[in-house]
Amino acid sequence: MPEEAFIIVMTAMLSGIAIVGKLVWGYVDRQKHKDISPRSIANLDARMERIEHAVDAIAVEVERISEGQRFTTKLLSERAA
Repeated sequence: MPEEAFIIVMTAMLSGIAIVGKLVWGYVDRQKHKDISPRSIANLDARMERIEHAVDAIAVEVERISEGQRFTTKLLSERAA
């Protein structure tokens, strides 16, 4: 019986430490991101714009690849017939 109680107490303590640690980590992380300067916002805006351009370029390339795939499929199906 004492071993079972020890296991239960240790499990409860470790769970409590993990929960408190997670809460403290979240609080510290929230405080760290609280004061964002206008310069960092401008950097984020520029970065987002670059990401948008990259996504647009990827979309164009994917469309070209899919068009080539449709063309190849059409040729192969005509050749088989």
